[in-house]
Amino acid sequence: MKQRYILNINGRVRETDAEPLQSLLDVLRENLRLTGTKKGCNEGECGSCTVMLDGKPVVSCMVLIGDARDKAILTIEGLSHEGKPHPIQLQMVNHGGVQCGYCTPGIIMSAYALLNETLSPTDDDIKFAISGNICRCTGYNKIVEAVRAAAADLRDRSRAAKRSNLNPGL
Repeated sequence: MKQRYILNINGRVRETDAEPLQSLLDVLRENLRLTGTKKGCNEGECGSCTVMLDGKPVVSCMVLIGDARDKAILTIEGLSHEGKPHPIQLQMVNHGGVQCGYCTPGIIMSAYALLNETLSPTDDDIKFAISGNICRCTGYNKIVEAVRAAAADLRDRSRAAKRSNLNPGL
């Protein structure tokens, strides 16, 4: 029997009715029409459905909707700010880290989680962060380059913000 769920998705409160055994992935895609999160294996193996749940990357096909209640959910749709793509989204395009695009949202969300932890990831850090995401098109080199470039962009933004806080007249 369906129940009412109130969810915090991309900074907005959303309400939906869902079966208790429905996955977060299915509720995002089917109920709320947030189709950027992709359905791949539906077994937690491919990473295409990765979203952030309370700041941690999770494969949403393995999360029951009830377990997402009272948690902050961030999907690929929530990364852009004021119509501008997040640096990881921009750099994935700039560096050719996308081919068919099916795995891209999950990889971006995994990379986003890494960049929230460190703005100076090593290549090994990047490879580990995206290791749960299967891509059959790019060969991963372009993805690693994109994450590295996004980290540099975010470091530059952080430095600029610090300088402007030190010199409010700038």
